[in-house]
Amino acid sequence: MILFLLRGRFDMDYDVLILGGGIVGCSVSYELSKYNLNVALIEKDYDIADDVALIDSSIVYDGLECEDTLLSKLELMGNRIMPELASKFNIFFKKKGYLLLADSKKREEKLIKMYDTALNRGIENIYLLNNSKDIYNLEPSLNKTIRKAIYSKNTAVISPYDLAISYGEIAFDNGVNFKLGEEVLDIKNISKGFRVITNKNKFTCNMVVNTTPRESYSIDRENKFGKKRKYLKYFLLEENSSKAYKNIISVIGENDDKIYTIPTKENGILIVLKSNKKMSNSEGLKRIKYFIKNISEKSIIPFYESVFYDDFLIIDDSLIDKGYIKIFGKHYGQVTMTPAIANIVCETIVSNLNCVLKKDFIDKRREVYKFRDLSNIERQDIINLNKKYGKMICYCKKITEGEIIDSIRRPLGARTIEGIRRRTSATFGNCKGSQCLCKVASILSREINKDMTDILKDSKESNIILGRIKEFDEM
Repeated sequence: MILFLLRGRFDMDYDVLILGGGIVGCSVSYELSKYNLNVALIEKDYDIADDVALIDSSIVYDGLECEDTLLSKLELMGNRIMPELASKFNIFFKKKGYLLLADSKKREEKLIKMYDTALNRGIENIYLLNNSKDIYNLEPSLNKTIRKAIYSKNTAVISPYDLAISYGEIAFDNGVNFKLGEEVLDIKNISKGFRVITNKNKFTCNMVVNTTPRESYSIDRENKFGKKRKYLKYFLLEENSSKAYKNIISVIGENDDKIYTIPTKENGILIVLKSNKKMSNSEGLKRIKYFIKNISEKSIIPFYESVFYDDFLIIDDSLIDKGYIKIFGKHYGQVTMTPAIANIVCETIVSNLNCVLKKDFIDKRREVYKFRDLSNIERQDIINLNKKYGKMICYCKKITEGEIIDSIRRPLGARTIEGIRRRTSATFGNCKGSQCLCKVASILSREINKDMTDILKDSKESNIILGRIKEFDEM
């Protein structure tokens, strides 16, 4: 029987095809790269992890707020795995307390119910605070009189993009074939597996892991996606204004409205507003001032906004007997759940394909130098090795030419301005790229051997330069 399975495996182009190069797809590729499997990942965009928000900090939840019991367990599992991953990948991770506030009688009742549910789920190190004194001892900068709150010691903040890119780079170094800029058109059953049809190729494989959240193919059963749209609005509170805030803070809102304050890796505070309706910057600022005192409008920068659908995530293994797994949906705790989801999917695949661990698996990301975080002695040592680390390109974020070149030349290196921005923070400072965008584009053009007119901001047809201004026959 085992011999038959192995023969079937080797008749295929791949053992496993992963569809989608978001954070979930990258995490699954990382876990599978530990085994003697032939794995490929197909992503329609030019870069991986494009589903990760353009923020440098994400909350590592503990399942406290999650209404669904299964998803709460996935959050708790991911929470326990995350410290080891962050240490192994050498990425930003910091333990932070979580303060969940209720500012009305109705919300206090909801808070107590949430606390009781969390205890029944076995979540430890959480405390119900029943007086304002205890709350303000933890967070003295609150603007409202808060009588009840939940405090959790389990939470943390992590850099979500660094986590996703680490997954992808290590998987690449361990043999996973990443097919970027290739779109899956359909998936069909064949006698002993699947045929995956893309806009460039046709591949056969034994198993498919589909992580594309809203795509459906011939093989898919009907999946009902929620249509309710929510809006996320991000504000950045400057470093000198944020020193008073010690914890992650959240306020229970009405109709799924939420306010979060999240410490960033650069010692600022990210303020996130989640609402069922789109709001202006002035309306967002008004809501922030509602519960944070002594805050100046000048210190708050409108940072980023996005659209969000539904708070659900489903691992559909109903077709596992045929070798098909689908992960779909969108959830606020997706980053936290990702390690748990990847482990579950990997265990399922490994048991189905009877494979073994690699003896030569390299569980380490290639070194990344963050010039602004180094000491002067360390900076000089790197400059002595590579003079380009001594040439500053982005003065706002203190990003050097050496860092930009490295982001392009690395495994799964950047091919767009957005890719460089996510990897280095270049063009992400207060000037919004007005001082460095052209320099970054010029470096990218040189490194990938393309004309400046072919350089893309992010996706197809997002050229940053539409054409030359004028051609001269002679000077």
